Order: sequence, then C-alpha cells, then structure tokens
Amino acid sequence: MGCAVLPLTLSFVTMDQVNLKRLAKELGLAISTVSRALRDSHEISQETKDRVQALADKLGFQPNPHASSLRKNKSKTIAVIVPEIENNFFSGAINGIELIAKQKGYHVLIYLTHEDFQLEKGILQLLQNGRVDGLMISVSNTTTTADHLIASSQAGLPIVFFDRVFEDLDVPMITTDDIEVSFKATEYLIKKGCKKIAFLSMAENLSISKRRHSGYQKAIEKYLPGGWHKTVPCTPNDEQNRQVINNLMEEPDAPDGIFAAVEKFAINTYQVCNERKICIPQQLKVISFSNYSATALFNPPLSSIIQPAYEIGREAAAILFKIIENKKLLTSENKVILPSQIIYRGSTN
Repeated sequence: MGCAVLPLTLSFVTMDQVNLKRLAKELGLAISTVSRALRDSHEISQETKDRVQALADKLGFQPNPHASSLRKNKSKTIAVIVPEIENNFFSGAINGIELIAKQKGYHVLIYLTHEDFQLEKGILQLLQNGRVDGLMISVSNTTTTADHLIASSQAGLPIVFFDRVFEDLDVPMITTDDIEVSFKATEYLIKKGCKKIAFLSMAENLSISKRRHSGYQKAIEKYLPGGWHKTVPCTPNDEQNRQVINNLMEEPDAPDGIFAAVEKFAINTYQVCNERKICIPQQLKVISFSNYSATALFNPPLSSIIQPAYEIGREAAAILFKIIENKKLLTSENKVILPSQIIYRGSTN
C-alpha cells in the first residue's frame, strides 16, 4: 500500500460542541467517553451508556448521524498528521506506521501542519467526513486548545496521539520517558563540570517541552540548588534562534552547558559557536534530543538523546488498528511510554 503526503488548501468549518461538553461536564466524564457511549462503543460499560443516554434525552442532544453513517463504510485508509518531516524523528515514526498499515492492507495519508494550528484544525475537520478510518497525530507547537480534537472524537473518528500529545484527553497516547532521560542528560552535564546550564526550549504549551524542561529542572534542583540556570525559548526560525543564542553567549555570565530540546537548536548552537570561536566541549558542552544520524559526524560529534521513533510509530499504528477493528484495549495501551537512549559523544567529553 502507498504513502502520500498531502499539501492542503483548506476552508474551515465551525462545529457546535456545546451539547457534548455540557453532557461531559454534568456527568463528570471525559468528552471522548461521552462520545463513545453515545456510539454504543464496547469499551464503555452499560451503566455509563445508560447515564449518558438518559441525560442526552433530557437535554435533547442528538449525535451527528451523517458522520456516523459515513464511518460505517471502511475507507481502508488511515491518516497521520505531523508538524514537519525535516525532523528525523517523524520520518522514523512514519516508517513504523507504514509497516503496520501494509500488514493490514491500508493506505497511509500524511498531512503536514508546518507547525500551524489553523492548518491542523482544518485537516481534522476535513477528515471527519469518513475519508479515513482512523488518525494518528503529533500536534503543532502553536496548538493550545483541544477543541478540534474533541470535535473529531465526537464525530466518531478513532484518534491516537504520539510524541506531542494532549495529556488531558481520554485517547491512547504513545510517548517516551522525556522527564527521566532529560534528568539524566542534565545530570551528566553537571557531572562533567557544568555549573551554568541553559535549556533551549520549544513552545511552552507542548507536552514534550514541559516534560523535557521538568527533567532538566529536577536535575538542577538536586545538584545545583540556587545556582545559575536559564530557560531560553526558541522558535522554528533558525535565524531567530541564532540571534537568541548569540545574545545568550554574549552575556557576562554565559552558560558552560547547553541542553537543547530538539536537534535544530543544537545545530543553531554549533553555528553560533563556530562564528564566535567558542570551543565545544572545552568552553561549552552541548547535549540534545536528536534522531539525526549525521550528528555523529558533527565537529565534535553531538551527544544525543535518541527516541525510539520507529517503535513509537509501530506501537501507535497497532493500537489504532485495534480500535478500528473494535478490539478492547488493554489498560497499558491507553498510555504507552517507551524508553529513549543517550549516546554520549565529543560535545560533552
């Protein structure tokens, strides 16, 4: 089966989610649980279904029959929404997804949001019409609300998160041990002599950014309580990042260690250090999340936290197909955390 990357020009549709939200609030349930109960999902107990239906009848709420009828006919296609493919993590995850999809006889449609929430929102709305049987998504760094995801769940579209997730939503999600591995990476910098470590951060609203910063912060609090530390917000724009890092290194109390949340920021750091004649690792030690194999060829080679991208994609796809096939998920499959690996190289030694 094939794999297509789809550039889109989208018009946006406004959907009324007030009734579903009200049902969930009054019943003290997750919106996705209410949605599945109204669709008579086998995953929801009969008692919960009865409670939901009783309140729905009382409020006069009716699910969207058009979306439900469309979904009865299988398209033999699933969708994957990612913020970019420049990052090697996402290409690795897509390879894992494609493997499972081929085994199931499914096509894979890949949608790029280019870190644009409005585009992501439009793609979700497009997919509610029965075009695909299920969806895997890693949200953009400009996504701050889950309303569009709730609407898709309400329309009966099976959703699985991977990597970048909304942890409050009641849908399966596949992530890595970001907190633990970020703690270990920061701890390693400290043990190598760093006393002033800067964290180059992604958008603060992203789940992975929060988890990675949490691990960094825990290590600082354990080993350098009250000491120098700084969180430096970066962007998808390389030129802006280089300027931010350049300003950081110009400060009288410049850092002696940098922990980059993604490889893009590490590359920007190398570029600034090259321009300013700052020696890595003698003057500045650098470690970063990165699935880019060429980091081993950097000068010096970059110490990297490598996520199991292929395994994440494979696991996410396997869980999605269990939902599509109406198989009951194990409790452990609702939230899967896979371990990352740290490769220590010349940038920290």
